[in-house]
Amino acid sequence: MIETTLFRRKHQLWLRIAFASFSVNDPWVKNRLYEFSQIEFRHLKWLAQSLYENHIPYDYERDPQFSCESESFFSLIHTTVYEMKALHLLYQDAPLYDRMKHDEEYMLGTFHAYLQKLSLDEPLKAFNRSRHWEDALLSSSEIDALTLFLFEELYKEYELIMVYFYRQIRATTPSQATHFQDLIDESHFHLRSFGNMMAKLGILALPRALHPRTYNITDMEKFLKDGILEEENAKEECRKLSSAISDEKLSRFFEFINYQESYHIEIMKKLLGEM
Repeated sequence: MIETTLFRRKHQLWLRIAFASFSVNDPWVKNRLYEFSQIEFRHLKWLAQSLYENHIPYDYERDPQFSCESESFFSLIHTTVYEMKALHLLYQDAPLYDRMKHDEEYMLGTFHAYLQKLSLDEPLKAFNRSRHWEDALLSSSEIDALTLFLFEELYKEYELIMVYFYRQIRATTPSQATHFQDLIDESHFHLRSFGNMMAKLGILALPRALHPRTYNITDMEKFLKDGILEEENAKEECRKLSSAISDEKLSRFFEFINYQESYHIEIMKKLLGEM
């Protein structure tokens, strides 16, 4: 079905642009790419709402060959341009598709401008597996602890974004939709933070795809109770890493994340109370 294919390609395009923003160094380009990725996520939300309202099934599958890795910035941009133009062949004649196409025509103009600026083209260190942290001298055990934490937490934040997103589309009250949006926004910030850190270490990689059982939830009470336990575990992992890292700046950052997880638990308790 064309709508299912479109949803999958939009999902992949959001991931590609978000991970592109993590991988590049130029701060202006980095921020602009991330802003574009957030526009693509809104497209994905609107598309999911339309599909759900019209009883058209969709899932979070990704193409087996899909990867975010590129050797250079220009290679990454060329791939993004190709995928975005291919998407336009799937757009129908409707206001939602008109909005998505106009947004992406502006993005394409920006990408073509990047390709004219040769100074922007550079090898991408985000995927070189160097595991070198330039901001501080970390021991091998600290690097190991940081690496393990980032891989686990990047997947967790991606999973939470997609699960909360799935449930938000199916929310039964405005309050539920608001709570899920808060949780989605928080997880976007964490995903971005951890993705940027992985890129600095040269270990940036896509999180594994989600099985439908992860988000196609039939028992919301159990899901929320499990989510609270998961956030408690995440807090403990942040505390462990904060104490294991000698660099004060990194340690403070993980304490900051730890306190944010505490309020996520409060939001989920509110949701649990409303069920």
